[in-house]
Amino acid sequence: MNLRKASSNTLPKVMNGCLFFFQEFLKHPFQIGSVIPSSQALIKRVIETARVDSVKTIVELGPGTGCTTKAILENMKPDARLISIEINPNFYSIISQIPDSRLIAHHGDARKLKQILSSHNLGAPEAVISGIPFSTMGDECGSQIIKAIHEVLAPGGRFVAYQLSKKVISLCSPVMGKEKVQLEFMNIPPMRVCCWEKGNGNGGGKRADNPIV
Repeated sequence: MNLRKASSNTLPKVMNGCLFFFQEFLKHPFQIGSVIPSSQALIKRVIETARVDSVKTIVELGPGTGCTTKAILENMKPDARLISIEINPNFYSIISQIPDSRLIAHHGDARKLKQILSSHNLGAPEAVISGIPFSTMGDECGSQIIKAIHEVLAPGGRFVAYQLSKKVISLCSPVMGKEKVQLEFMNIPPMRVCCWEKGNGNGGGKRADNPIV
């Protein structure tokens, strides 16, 4: 492969993607948590934390332009299913064009997660990955999303949220219990990758007793 030629073809696509992402951020700042898409380092950490390669049903909330979506598809099993739920119609349009039969793109509200899964005949997910910015939404809305996630998550399943703010931790603590947090500095801005595991010491409704970073 001609690396110079590949780079010249790829760079405009990346720049156009970042520009589109930024334009959508300006139009919908409360729906989008960052002005640019996630870095490859952050995506790798999220994929590994969610154990994407070992689960059958995965939910992605707030896929944006699909960088994390494509990485999930690349790492998940051939017989696994991924449903990506996006409230922004322009981002949904991008996700719906990803050519993979394992992917279901859904335009809708994460608070209706149980109904959405049912409408697509999907069972309890073993992993829920969220990039939606809990810091920019009201407490009631955020709590409703967390409760919806906890209700559908399979026993032992993982909820992974990558966030700039600590707010998701305070919202999750009464419902999901004790969190595990990693910091990914190779991203602009640096992000927290928070994880709850349902029924295995955290994710069971007991309030976290470890410090929040």
